[in-house]
Amino acid sequence: MSKNRQTVNIKRNSFELLAWNKQLIVAGVDEVGRGCLAGPVVAAAVILPINTTYKMLKDSKLMTAQERLKAFKWIKKHCNYGIGIVHHRIIDERNIWQATLIAMKKALMHLSASSFVTPSAIIIDAMPLSVADTHLHDIPVHHFNFGESKSSSIAAASIVAKVTRDAMMESFDTLIPGYTLAENKGYATRTHKTAIKAIHYSIIHRVSFLGPTLHTDDHTDKQTSLFDKI
Repeated sequence: MSKNRQTVNIKRNSFELLAWNKQLIVAGVDEVGRGCLAGPVVAAAVILPINTTYKMLKDSKLMTAQERLKAFKWIKKHCNYGIGIVHHRIIDERNIWQATLIAMKKALMHLSASSFVTPSAIIIDAMPLSVADTHLHDIPVHHFNFGESKSSSIAAASIVAKVTRDAMMESFDTLIPGYTLAENKGYATRTHKTAIKAIHYSIIHRVSFLGPTLHTDDHTDKQTSLFDKI
Protein backbone atom coordinates (compact mmCIF):
# COMPACT_ATOMS: atom_id res chain seq x y z
CA MET A 1 0.00 0.00 0.00
CA SER A 2 1.36 3.44 -0.92
CA LYS A 3 1.94 6.10 1.70
CA ASN A 4 -0.69 8.24 -0.03
CA ARG A 5 -3.36 5.58 0.51
CA GLN A 6 -2.41 5.21 4.17
CA THR A 7 -3.68 8.72 4.95
CA VAL A 8 -7.35 8.22 4.09
CA ASN A 9 -8.71 7.94 7.63
CA ILE A 10 -6.65 10.63 9.34
CA LYS A 11 -8.12 12.86 12.05
CA ARG A 12 -8.32 16.61 11.64
CA ASN A 13 -4.92 18.34 11.70
CA SER A 14 -3.09 15.09 12.46
CA PHE A 15 -0.37 15.94 9.94
CA GLU A 16 0.02 19.42 11.36
CA LEU A 17 0.11 18.22 14.98
CA LEU A 18 2.66 15.50 14.29
CA ALA A 19 4.88 17.97 12.46
CA TRP A 20 4.48 20.80 14.95
CA ASN A 21 5.43 18.51 17.84
CA LYS A 22 8.80 18.18 16.09
CA GLN A 23 8.95 21.88 15.16
CA LEU A 24 8.39 20.99 11.50
CA ILE A 25 6.00 22.61 9.04
CA VAL A 26 3.40 21.37 6.58
CA ALA A 27 2.15 22.87 3.32
CA GLY A 28 -1.51 22.35 2.45
CA VAL A 29 -2.64 22.49 -1.18
CA ASP A 30 -6.10 22.78 -2.73
CA GLU A 31 -7.77 24.01 -5.92
CA VAL A 32 -10.94 25.77 -7.07
CA GLY A 33 -12.67 25.81 -10.44
CA ARG A 34 -12.29 22.31 -11.82
CA GLY A 35 -15.96 22.00 -12.79
CA CYS A 36 -16.48 25.42 -14.37
CA LEU A 37 -17.42 26.19 -17.96
CA ALA A 38 -15.33 29.37 -18.02
CA GLY A 39 -12.20 30.83 -16.51
CA PRO A 40 -9.04 29.35 -15.01
CA VAL A 41 -8.44 26.67 -12.45
CA VAL A 42 -6.73 28.19 -9.40
CA ALA A 43 -4.68 26.39 -6.76
CA ALA A 44 -3.09 27.62 -3.56
CA ALA A 45 -0.46 26.31 -1.16
CA VAL A 46 -0.44 27.52 2.45
CA ILE A 47 1.91 27.03 5.39
CA LEU A 48 0.41 27.77 8.80
CA PRO A 49 2.71 28.98 11.58
CA ILE A 50 3.74 26.19 13.95
CA ASN A 51 1.12 25.52 16.64
CA THR A 52 -1.22 28.06 15.07
CA THR A 53 -4.63 27.71 13.50
CA TYR A 54 -7.78 29.83 13.17
CA LYS A 55 -11.39 28.96 13.89
CA MET A 56 -12.53 30.13 10.44
CA LEU A 57 -10.26 27.79 8.50
CA LYS A 58 -12.68 25.34 6.94
CA ASP A 59 -13.90 24.20 3.54
CA SER A 60 -14.34 27.38 1.49
CA LYS A 61 -17.49 25.95 -0.11
CA LEU A 62 -19.18 25.99 3.31
CA MET A 63 -18.40 29.67 3.94
CA THR A 64 -20.04 32.91 2.92
CA ALA A 65 -18.09 35.38 0.81
CA GLN A 66 -17.67 37.63 3.87
CA GLU A 67 -16.34 34.74 5.95
CA ARG A 68 -13.85 33.81 3.25
CA LEU A 69 -12.59 37.37 3.00
CA LYS A 70 -12.14 37.55 6.77
CA ALA A 71 -10.25 34.25 6.80
CA PHE A 72 -8.13 35.33 3.82
CA LYS A 73 -7.18 38.51 5.67
CA TRP A 74 -5.95 36.38 8.58
CA ILE A 75 -4.04 34.07 6.21
CA LYS A 76 -2.31 36.98 4.49
CA LYS A 77 -1.23 38.38 7.87
CA HIS A 78 -0.04 35.17 9.52
CA CYS A 79 0.82 32.58 6.85
CA ASN A 80 3.08 31.90 3.91
CA TYR A 81 1.15 31.12 0.76
CA GLY A 82 1.50 30.75 -3.00
CA ILE A 83 -1.00 30.78 -5.85
CA GLY A 84 -1.01 28.89 -9.14
CA ILE A 85 -3.30 29.81 -12.06
CA VAL A 86 -3.84 27.83 -15.26
CA HIS A 87 -6.03 29.44 -17.91
CA HIS A 88 -8.77 27.89 -20.00
CA ARG A 89 -6.66 27.24 -23.10
CA ILE A 90 -4.32 24.93 -21.18
CA ILE A 91 -7.38 23.21 -19.73
CA ASP A 92 -8.68 22.60 -23.27
CA GLU A 93 -5.28 21.47 -24.50
CA ARG A 94 -4.20 19.26 -21.59
CA ASN A 95 -7.53 18.37 -19.85
CA ILE A 96 -8.70 19.58 -16.45
CA TRP A 97 -6.91 16.86 -14.46
CA GLN A 98 -3.50 17.77 -15.86
CA ALA A 99 -4.26 21.50 -15.67
CA THR A 100 -5.12 21.16 -11.98
CA LEU A 101 -1.87 19.35 -11.25
CA ILE A 102 0.01 22.11 -13.08
CA ALA A 103 -1.80 24.77 -11.03
CA MET A 104 -0.93 22.98 -7.78
CA LYS A 105 2.71 22.69 -8.76
CA LYS A 106 2.74 26.38 -9.67
CA ALA A 107 1.29 27.24 -6.27
CA LEU A 108 4.03 25.27 -4.52
CA MET A 109 6.71 26.91 -6.67
CA HIS A 110 5.28 30.34 -5.87
CA LEU A 111 5.21 29.47 -2.17
CA SER A 112 8.79 28.27 -2.30
CA ALA A 113 9.97 31.37 -4.15
CA SER A 114 8.21 33.81 -1.83
CA SER A 115 8.99 32.10 1.49
CA PHE A 116 12.14 31.29 3.42
CA VAL A 117 10.57 28.18 4.95
CA THR A 118 10.52 24.73 3.38
CA PRO A 119 7.79 22.28 4.35
CA SER A 120 8.59 18.88 5.76
CA ALA A 121 5.49 17.44 4.11
CA ILE A 122 2.97 18.46 1.46
CA ILE A 123 -0.67 17.49 1.93
CA ILE A 124 -3.22 17.77 -0.85
CA ASP A 125 -6.97 17.43 -1.18
CA ALA A 126 -7.63 14.35 -3.35
CA MET A 127 -5.09 14.95 -6.16
CA PRO A 128 -1.99 12.67 -6.35
CA LEU A 129 0.54 15.34 -7.26
CA SER A 130 4.16 14.46 -8.03
CA VAL A 131 6.93 16.97 -7.36
CA ALA A 132 9.70 14.62 -8.48
CA ASP A 133 10.79 17.03 -11.22
CA THR A 134 11.16 20.01 -8.85
CA HIS A 135 13.56 21.07 -6.12
CA LEU A 136 10.95 19.80 -3.63
CA HIS A 137 11.49 16.20 -4.78
CA ASP A 138 12.69 15.00 -1.36
CA ILE A 139 9.54 16.18 0.42
CA PRO A 140 6.85 13.51 0.96
CA VAL A 141 3.47 14.26 -0.62
CA HIS A 142 0.23 12.85 0.83
CA HIS A 143 -3.25 13.15 -0.64
CA PHE A 144 -6.63 12.20 0.74
CA ASN A 145 -10.30 12.96 0.12
CA PHE A 146 -12.18 15.66 2.02
CA GLY A 147 -8.90 17.31 2.88
CA GLU A 148 -10.50 20.65 3.80
CA SER A 149 -12.32 18.97 6.70
CA LYS A 150 -9.22 17.08 7.88
CA SER A 151 -6.54 19.74 7.64
CA SER A 152 -6.52 23.45 8.48
CA SER A 153 -3.64 23.89 6.03
CA ILE A 154 -5.69 22.49 3.16
CA ALA A 155 -8.72 24.48 4.29
CA ALA A 156 -6.62 27.65 4.23
CA ALA A 157 -5.46 26.79 0.71
CA SER A 158 -9.06 26.30 -0.43
CA ILE A 159 -9.93 29.75 0.92
CA VAL A 160 -7.00 31.46 -0.81
CA ALA A 161 -7.82 29.74 -4.10
CA LYS A 162 -11.53 30.52 -3.86
CA VAL A 163 -11.10 34.21 -2.98
CA THR A 164 -8.51 34.63 -5.73
CA ARG A 165 -10.60 32.96 -8.42
CA ASP A 166 -13.84 34.69 -7.41
CA ALA A 167 -12.12 38.07 -7.72
CA MET A 168 -10.88 37.12 -11.19
CA MET A 169 -14.34 36.06 -12.35
CA GLU A 170 -15.87 39.28 -11.00
CA SER A 171 -13.33 41.23 -13.03
CA PHE A 172 -14.11 39.16 -16.12
CA ASP A 173 -17.79 40.01 -15.68
CA THR A 174 -17.08 43.70 -16.30
CA LEU A 175 -14.99 42.89 -19.39
CA ILE A 176 -17.23 40.19 -20.82
CA PRO A 177 -20.84 41.07 -20.00
CA GLY A 178 -23.84 38.88 -20.58
CA TYR A 179 -22.84 35.71 -18.70
CA THR A 180 -23.37 36.92 -15.08
CA LEU A 181 -19.88 35.67 -14.25
CA ALA A 182 -19.77 37.70 -11.04
CA GLU A 183 -22.67 35.59 -9.79
CA ASN A 184 -22.00 32.13 -11.21
CA LYS A 185 -18.17 32.37 -11.17
CA GLY A 186 -18.12 30.38 -14.41
CA TYR A 187 -20.04 27.38 -13.11
CA ALA A 188 -22.73 25.70 -15.19
CA THR A 189 -25.80 27.44 -13.81
CA ARG A 190 -28.99 27.56 -15.88
CA THR A 191 -28.55 31.30 -16.49
CA HIS A 192 -24.97 30.80 -17.62
CA LYS A 193 -25.86 28.01 -20.06
CA THR A 194 -28.77 30.01 -21.42
CA ALA A 195 -26.43 32.94 -22.08
CA ILE A 196 -23.97 30.72 -23.93
CA LYS A 197 -26.75 29.42 -26.15
CA ALA A 198 -27.99 32.97 -26.81
CA ILE A 199 -24.71 34.85 -27.43
CA HIS A 200 -22.27 31.93 -27.78
CA TYR A 201 -19.17 31.26 -25.75
CA SER A 202 -16.56 33.93 -24.99
CA ILE A 203 -12.78 33.99 -25.14
CA ILE A 204 -12.51 32.64 -21.56
CA HIS A 205 -14.85 29.66 -21.96
CA ARG A 206 -13.50 26.11 -21.93
CA VAL A 207 -14.60 24.79 -25.31
CA SER A 208 -13.90 21.21 -24.27
CA PHE A 209 -16.46 21.58 -21.45
CA LEU A 210 -19.34 22.90 -23.53
CA GLY A 211 -20.43 19.81 -25.42
CA PRO A 212 -22.47 19.72 -28.65
CA THR A 213 -25.50 21.47 -27.11
CA LEU A 214 -23.58 24.66 -26.28
CA HIS A 215 -20.81 24.43 -28.87
CA THR A 216 -21.14 25.38 -32.54
CA ASP A 217 -18.67 26.35 -35.25
CA ASP A 218 -19.56 30.02 -35.73
CA HIS A 219 -17.54 31.25 -32.76
CA THR A 220 -15.68 34.06 -34.53
CA ASP A 221 -18.70 36.03 -35.71
CA LYS A 222 -20.56 35.80 -32.42
CA GLN A 223 -17.47 36.59 -30.36
CA THR A 224 -16.99 39.78 -32.39
CA SER A 225 -20.60 40.83 -31.92
CA LEU A 226 -20.27 40.23 -28.17
CA PHE A 227 -17.27 42.49 -27.85
CA ASP A 228 -18.92 45.14 -29.99
CA LYS A 229 -21.23 45.67 -27.02
CA ILE A 230 -18.41 46.68 -24.68
